[in-house]
Amino acid sequence: PIQIRLVPPDAAFLKKAHLLVASDCTSVAYPGFHNDFLKGRVVLMGCPKFDDVEAYINKFASIFLEASIASITVLIMEVPCCSKMPSIIKQGMLLAGKDIPIEIVTVSITGKVLKKETA
Repeated sequence: PIQIRLVPPDAAFLKKAHLLVASDCTSVAYPGFHNDFLKGRVVLMGCPKFDDVEAYINKFASIFLEASIASITVLIMEVPCCSKMPSIIKQGMLLAGKDIPIEIVTVSITGKVLKKETA
């Protein structure tokens, strides 16, 4: 499974993974999604607008406690609803007491990378 809510925190594929947390729309909006972001990463997808934010925070905290995640790339759209995803990840890390390197990549509604930043 790749949906955040369906992935068990102790899943073997998460151990020491380079995680790609992608908002649902990014894989359709960004034509190079597979080529540019999937190689070498484990993918988790979800929507911070339509899914349960508190459940996501708790899920990520559990994953961070269980899996020894190596790094996180957060792929979001430029739209306001996606802007919550990096905060969800950071709150999960805080809850778990972890400090994992994060890169946030923002994609435009026209399918272009607008910016990349580390957090």
